[in-house]
Amino acid sequence: MSAVSDILKSIYLPRMVRIRQTFDNTVVQDVPGEIRGQLGNGFPHGIHKGMRIAITCGSRGIANLPVIMRAIVDFCKEQGAEPFLIPAMGSHGGATAEGQRAVLTALGVTEETCGCPIYSSMETQVIAQTPEGYPVQIEKNAAQADGIIVVNRIKPHPVFVAPYESGLMKMMTIGLGKQKQAEYVHQMGFDQFHRLIPLFGNAILDHANILFGLAIIENAYDQTNRIVALTPDGIRKEEPGLLLDAKAKMPRLLPGSADVLVVDRMGKDISGDGMDPNITGRFCQYYTGKPNFTAKRVVVLDLTDATHGNFIGIEAADVTTQRVLDKADTDETYPNSLTSCGNQHMPMHMKNDKAAIQCAVKISTGIDLNNLRIIRIPDTLHVIDIMVSESMLPELAGRSDIQVVSEPEEWPFDAAGNLW
Repeated sequence: MSAVSDILKSIYLPRMVRIRQTFDNTVVQDVPGEIRGQLGNGFPHGIHKGMRIAITCGSRGIANLPVIMRAIVDFCKEQGAEPFLIPAMGSHGGATAEGQRAVLTALGVTEETCGCPIYSSMETQVIAQTPEGYPVQIEKNAAQADGIIVVNRIKPHPVFVAPYESGLMKMMTIGLGKQKQAEYVHQMGFDQFHRLIPLFGNAILDHANILFGLAIIENAYDQTNRIVALTPDGIRKEEPGLLLDAKAKMPRLLPGSADVLVVDRMGKDISGDGMDPNITGRFCQYYTGKPNFTAKRVVVLDLTDATHGNFIGIEAADVTTQRVLDKADTDETYPNSLTSCGNQHMPMHMKNDKAAIQCAVKISTGIDLNNLRIIRIPDTLHVIDIMVSESMLPELAGRSDIQVVSEPEEWPFDAAGNLW
């Protein structure tokens, strides 16, 4: 037995109970029909016959993403235009054209599924300057197109709080700006993002041929809740209100706190920070908001397949596993870190899942070891069905937004001490 195993062997992990959290579950039943309705009925989409139209597609795991992209492509074709997709994801995908195309493929977006070409390039073209003299650049194929359609989900950003966070303005500034502009903006610091995102975004609206934006809002169940078409002026005026709507529909961990939060998996397809700080309460860099959840310690057990080894955000965890270390790919992660001016610190890693969770308990202070408050979630996108330690049941009793759906059960560790 190793010294670490000897120290951890006395740490008892309590039985866990599965609970179901309840949130607003309103969804768009017919996604293509909703998009067609948004772009029809007199909406000034500006698409004309013969136009070459660039459509942005980001790196997030947006619900119904292939369906959404195909519906926009089909609408453009019906107007007689020639649409194509471009990866608009800053430095993701290892900051290479091939890597960014691979990210789209992993998200189910290919030339076959979307019905049009995908042009992936890291080259940009300067189109303007901000009033302060900063160069404003966008992806070259988009700059040379007759029109650009900006598509993105609107949601809270994992680092800063402002009227424009993750959404259409950020997609234009960071995503459409590719690695070069993403790096340029990040070097000025997250404490400037509240100013820089609209500064660059408005310059792009003023100097690039942005036809319209398509804003997506998801509910707490990771489903399409709303789709809203916005004119360029509508992006400026209406995105802040849509962000407030998105924040109100975000899921959260209703118990509010825990001694230990166990996250089964993290990855760039889950959140820009691997696991959404708006769920975990762990913010890696500059932040001006108030977290709605706190945990003394956070454990991450695995990386998603779709993250391709990108472990950005792992420093928000206190403990992880050898499994994560084995999957971690610095070539995939560090271009993203260098661009965003972040530094990825690998936390203490244990040989298996059981030891990692025991370690998190061991290094927690001020807790009741006989009544441990542990929450386990699949990832920060999926927090409807979660598990809590049985000692937490009394504090959850009588709540209409939480349902207990199982009896207490032991952790299902295998012979190697892992959960899978």
